[in-house]
Amino acid sequence: MDGFFNSLLRVDLTNQTYRTEEISDQVLQTYLGGKGLATYLMLEEIKSEVDPLSSENKLIFATGSASDTKIPGSAKYGVFSKSPLTGIYGESYSGGRLAPQLSRTGYDAIIFEGVSKAPVFLEISDEEVKFHEASHLWSKDTYATEDSVLKEVGIPQAQAVVIGPAGENLVRLACLENNYWCSAGRCGLGAVMGSKKLKAIVFHGKKKRKVAQEEILRSYIKDFVAKAKDNSGVLAYRELGTPMLVAITNAAGAFPTRYWSKGFFEDWEKISADTLHKDLEVKPRACAHCFIACRRFSRVKKGRHKGLVIDGPDYETIYAFGGLCMINSLEEIAYLNDLCDRLGMDTISTGNLVAFTMEASQRGALDYRLNYGDAEGAAELIQVIAQREGLGTILAEGIRSASRQLKLEDLAIHVKGLEPAGYDPRVLKGMALAYGTSDRGACHLRATVYKPELAGMVDPGTVEGKAELLVDYEDRHTLFDTLILCRFFRDLVGWEDLSTIYRMTTGLELDKKDLKKICSNIMDATRSFNLREGVTREDDLLPSRLFRESLEEGKTISREDCERMLGEYYQLRGWDQKGRPRELAI
Repeated sequence: MDGFFNSLLRVDLTNQTYRTEEISDQVLQTYLGGKGLATYLMLEEIKSEVDPLSSENKLIFATGSASDTKIPGSAKYGVFSKSPLTGIYGESYSGGRLAPQLSRTGYDAIIFEGVSKAPVFLEISDEEVKFHEASHLWSKDTYATEDSVLKEVGIPQAQAVVIGPAGENLVRLACLENNYWCSAGRCGLGAVMGSKKLKAIVFHGKKKRKVAQEEILRSYIKDFVAKAKDNSGVLAYRELGTPMLVAITNAAGAFPTRYWSKGFFEDWEKISADTLHKDLEVKPRACAHCFIACRRFSRVKKGRHKGLVIDGPDYETIYAFGGLCMINSLEEIAYLNDLCDRLGMDTISTGNLVAFTMEASQRGALDYRLNYGDAEGAAELIQVIAQREGLGTILAEGIRSASRQLKLEDLAIHVKGLEPAGYDPRVLKGMALAYGTSDRGACHLRATVYKPELAGMVDPGTVEGKAELLVDYEDRHTLFDTLILCRFFRDLVGWEDLSTIYRMTTGLELDKKDLKKICSNIMDATRSFNLREGVTREDDLLPSRLFRESLEEGKTISREDCERMLGEYYQLRGWDQKGRPRELAI
């Protein structure tokens, strides 16, 4: 089938063997690639109630029909597994330079199963899989590991994905890193790699996927770039990056502050995009085949971290350490960002855990002293989490388990075990439904309805029409994740563009109705996975604290409003009122 290799690689880490398997056209036509294919494989491969950190769990990498095609925004890969943080469907995506080389190995998906007897790193090409001993890399940080494995492989174009000490120590919020600063951050999938004693994977190859309409695709890309490169949204991202959201969300009163107690940070200007560009040396940076260049390559110019270089901090990291932890220095936030990247830890989950500890300490509910605004104390806590020492042993289990052990469940903010991103749902009502229904937990990227709410395209304070809005955004983003495309192209790639891209890459003639059907197949499959793992309607709601406590600024959201939106969402999805989908297509 055009646009795919129709090929899957299965790697057995226990026996250090591998084999290729065919993927049928029927599966690809029903689920496409990327998230769709990976979800189908998760249902087939991962047994119900498997321990996510056991040998029975599997780790799946996937590409899509847009991978390595030079379509703008196509520089992402997806990684999937049962999440050790949430115990349900886990997915994460990362950009940078890795996805094209992953694609050139000639596989639509790679499944890692079993557990290596000793630390190992893999070299996967279009010709073979090599197992390299990695005991000498165990305990190294992500930067050193990436440098080491690429040097050992010695292929100039090769790219590597690695874990750090947090993944090795099975910290349930550990992430995967590539190109130093690009993170497959959410759901703790770095811990799955660690549980398999898999320190790194190096990809390189020469295979190119055959697209259905190569000349037309080349012309489409040229026209698309010419039309979109000077779009106002593109220019804003290029000029200020995601940190521009600091000003926007504070103005809306939706910037989570002091561990979800406030929606406005008095010192927001000190951590804003303008301050970042004024006080640090910043250059825009882009992933492969991207003209948006939203990333900020930053160098600290003064203070105790002078000379520190990092790709970031992005908005979510600034929210997590700046807002939730009330740290009002971008230099310190960059330092914490760098520490998380080196250790291989998701900054959203880590910032939430640190802020949770700060709030518990302030309330006298925890025998651990950590004040809001204490950047060095935050750094020390991050280290003990990564090494599973002292309180870190408890926090390394994630917010749901930690709050339960510490008898602070009423304080903790999460949905299904995943902490929300930087948009308070008491202000942005669509985000209340988005956090609740996301298949991986409280995710902002599953539908990004914060965008139309913050932009004034819809009233953020009403629940009317939010279920319909969410479903439309969610369906389109699901297709993004099958291709796999970056979210920041959401305003540039509409339904017609998606139909065109599928036709040019796969040869499939799919109108909006056809695409919606495929979305339903994928959404039903992810929901079925979660239902199998015990998810209920109650799990699709916000934590009770957000219903019980209003923001200091007075904004609230009621359980009744969330229940109403949830019922409408289920109906639009074709699910019953317990959230159960119809029978799967395959």
